[in-house]
Amino acid sequence: MNTMAALRSALRALRTNLLRSILTMLGIIIGVAAVITMIAVGSGAQQRVSEQMKSLGSNIMLVLPGTQTAGGVRMGAQSGQNLTEEDAAAIAREVPEVQVAAPSNRSSAQIVAGNVNWSTSITGTTNDYFEARDWPLASGRLFEDGEIQGSGKVAIVGQSVARQLFGDADAIDQIVRIRNVPVTIIGVLSPKGQNAFGQDQDDIAVVPISTLRNRIQGGNTGRLRRVSTINVKVHEGQDMKAAEESIRELLRQRQKLQPGADDTFTVRNLTEVLQAQEESSRVMTLLLAAVAGVSLVVGGIGIMNIMLVSVTERTREIGLRMAVGARGRDILVQFLIEAIVLSLAGGAIGVLVGVVSTWAVAAFAGWKVALTGSSILLAAGFSAAVGVFFGFYPARRAAGLLPIQALRYE
Repeated sequence: MNTMAALRSALRALRTNLLRSILTMLGIIIGVAAVITMIAVGSGAQQRVSEQMKSLGSNIMLVLPGTQTAGGVRMGAQSGQNLTEEDAAAIAREVPEVQVAAPSNRSSAQIVAGNVNWSTSITGTTNDYFEARDWPLASGRLFEDGEIQGSGKVAIVGQSVARQLFGDADAIDQIVRIRNVPVTIIGVLSPKGQNAFGQDQDDIAVVPISTLRNRIQGGNTGRLRRVSTINVKVHEGQDMKAAEESIRELLRQRQKLQPGADDTFTVRNLTEVLQAQEESSRVMTLLLAAVAGVSLVVGGIGIMNIMLVSVTERTREIGLRMAVGARGRDILVQFLIEAIVLSLAGGAIGVLVGVVSTWAVAAFAGWKVALTGSSILLAAGFSAAVGVFFGFYPARRAAGLLPIQALRYE
């Protein structure tokens, strides 16, 4: 019996018990669909983390104030306000691994343009901030030195702010008011998207740090040249840990901390945090795929069980085939083809179900998914392997029957 004849015979046998064949394939269908969907969801999570890493910029660290104690009670995080613009300049000047160190303060305010207003975050900083964050301009220009030193009434806005205030019109050279301070928009930032906490990074207006301090916040002398954050970018290829330790040692010296005393600031390596999240997403993807793979194994056991039942039911048929000249190898091939057809058909339907369920997860749950050809090939290939593995024993058992015993079987 050649392969095509064996295939036709296998298909006839499967059509004879169509409902049982469909139920047998159900485990493979569920397994393949689950593998494809879980890998797509996990890969989407990894891509999301990678996008967040890119949106933050590469080799980024944040230096934040520590806590302060009042009346024996420790206040909240970043309540110390003990970092200054001079600290940022010292980091950029004295730590060789550092490319730029940008001091910044944040506030929130209404921006008014004509009869339209929008509440957004206001960041006061220097041009180094855009280099540290790898955040180029979509249009316009950066701050001039005189504007940074002289509290220039200029601003650079994010895409969301420009869209809310001006729609499709050009925002460059438009005059807006921030807390009744007239400010000219000189630049619009490229889109960044959401950060790790789901916040819109494009909903921002950036002004010179002196403008925020002296004009928008009213020139509070008690906070003179104090900053809430120092954004540090390390040169490509440099050791982030070494840079972190150098920054910590420098700031301890500048703040005259005694040996053994707690730091009055925090150095946070964002790259490490996001890399840890990416690794967690990768492990979760493998775990979900492994759990989904159990369904394929269960489906394979179902195939083996049904094939063993089929061998029992068709014992006399096997005896007749052998009596008229069929060899054991022919019987083996026939039953093995039946098992492979079951698994491949289930795999094909499972791929379709997996693609649809992946689309449904993205559409209704709002999760980011990444459906790749490799995950589809992996699931389909594994389903074929399951058919061969679990179909071999029943096929071998059918091929090992003796013709005279098979013909006598009731």
